[in-house]
Amino acid sequence: MAVTATEVAVLDATETPAASKRRFRFLRGRKTVVGLAILLFFVLIAVIGPWIAPYDPDMMGKELLQPPSGSHWFGTTQTGQDVLSQILVGTRGVLVVGFVAGIIATILSVLIGVSAGFLGGTADEVLSLLSNVFLVIPGLPLIIIIASFVSDTGDLLIAAVIALTSWAWGARVLRAQTLSLRRRDYVEAARATGESTWRIIFFEVLPNLTAVIASGFVGTVIFAILSEITLAFIGVADISNWNWGTVLFWAQSNQALAQGAWWWFVPAGLCIALLGMSLALINFGIDEFVNPRLRTETGGSRKVRMRVGFTPVARTETPVPRTGTPAARIGSAEAGFTPVARTGTSEKETRS
Repeated sequence: MAVTATEVAVLDATETPAASKRRFRFLRGRKTVVGLAILLFFVLIAVIGPWIAPYDPDMMGKELLQPPSGSHWFGTTQTGQDVLSQILVGTRGVLVVGFVAGIIATILSVLIGVSAGFLGGTADEVLSLLSNVFLVIPGLPLIIIIASFVSDTGDLLIAAVIALTSWAWGARVLRAQTLSLRRRDYVEAARATGESTWRIIFFEVLPNLTAVIASGFVGTVIFAILSEITLAFIGVADISNWNWGTVLFWAQSNQALAQGAWWWFVPAGLCIALLGMSLALINFGIDEFVNPRLRTETGGSRKVRMRVGFTPVARTETPVPRTGTPAARIGSAEAGFTPVARTGTSEKETRS
């Protein structure tokens, strides 16, 4: 039967709301919205932080180790430096390392993991061996060794080393997922129609791995940010470049905790906790978007209550035979343990 243009337009109009609802379902979750809001706030601070900083973070002043006040919202350090300016300027370095390492590691894990799982054979063995080798290379000791030979350990170098030592986990996960997808019906149909291998990978396999890739990217960003802060805190990274770990390094070196200067290290710690929480909430939102069992129609988490006991069964009551002793009749009636919903007539009504 032929379909007119008007009918096609009507069908498109009826399918648009459902498609739009599925498209924006990811943004309906409360965890996702909160996580994205906090992350966008830090991204904005990373972009405009050096411009809105009230002071030069390296400038020393006469107000030494002063608590928060109107002129210095986050207080000052032992040399009179403004803590708020250090936090604002240091946000950019933290996010640059996190996202650059996350992007590089995600690209490597997708290329190697998906290729190994889909191609199979010798390619799978070689790429899996490569993943296993990088899986056992420790990232932090390698950065420490590189920092001892390189005079200027910048953010990009740290991000590259973190990415090269953290892509193997994601590659193994993507390989396992690809192995379960390459024999699906739609993949076999695409192969039967004569489509090339790389077209099948990009248009049939990768769209079904989007959630796994996104979750791996978020996890790598969290790991890279914590690694960068850890390296700066122990003094391995260049302490002349401001980030939150550098603030904590100088606070620990000058015994801020012993002097009661809580404003020197608490703001940086809160920023680390908030940024980590935002990325974790986004990761939870991705899990809820992928797995329908974890969400409800309103976007919240579904609460599942487990019941312990026998499964209720609805059945029609059968009349108990009146042969034998009363004890035998009672025993035959109570022999089952399954709760029942009785829909038959009682014995009294039968007699009447």
